[in-house]
This record gives sequence, structure tokens and C-alpha cells, in this order.
Amino acid sequence: MGNRLGIGDRPIDVASDDDVARSVLLVEDDPDLGEALGGLLAKFGWVVRLEPDGAKAMDALRAGYSPRVIVCDLMMPNMDGYRFRAAQLDDPAVARIPVVVITSDSRATAEQLRVNACLRKPFEVEALLAELARLAG
Repeated sequence: MGNRLGIGDRPIDVASDDDVARSVLLVEDDPDLGEALGGLLAKFGWVVRLEPDGAKAMDALRAGYSPRVIVCDLMMPNMDGYRFRAAQLDDPAVARIPVVVITSDSRATAEQLRVNACLRKPFEVEALLAELARLAG
């Protein structure tokens, strides 16, 4: 596995070049939720890179990180999920990476957000795993 990265002092494994097929960029500002969800995804074979907001996620993507799927919260500081998705769509190098949004907004839909899937909090882990498997091909 690649390097370790996390929010604050909570490291999680980061994808190396060999792990691209099952790599996921998790964009979540809550460090406890990010660590828990990242750890759970790792147990199911996903290599997780955790970023605390949309701005840092875009920095990682622009620096060449290319995950198979992005899982993104909507409500975050600095750059929220809405602005992150707009920036991602504006960048041809990363626009095609599929996105799963996790949100507590009951009105949000995948079509409105221009994402591949929208899961409402609280969501079933099985639903997220199914979407990741579907989108990673």
C-alpha cells in the first residue's frame, strides 16, 4: 500500500500507483466520520485518500491523484461539495471521475448535483459499497 495520510494525527492509508483500480477519494470535514468511513472502506478492499474539504481535494486531483471514485460530503468549510463538484466539472483532466455525494439534505438529488449517486445520511454501508463497485467498473 502507499503512504499514509489523514486529518490531524489520524493517518489512513493512501493509494499507491498499484492500487488505482480500487482507489477512492473521500472528501469529509468531520475527522471522526472520515476516519471511520475510510477504515470501513479499507476493510472492504478500497484504498482511501481522505481530504478535509473540496479545496484540498481539488489540489490533490490537480497534482495528479486519480482515484476511480470520489465520495464527497456536501457541507464542508473552505470549499463545500457544491463548489467542489463545479470545480471538478470545469477541469477536463478530472471531470470524468465519478462522484457519490453523501448528504443530510433530503432535497438533494444526483441529477441536480450532476453526480453519479446521492446517498442520504444516515446511509447503509452496503448502499455505498454497491455504488462504489458499480462506478469503479
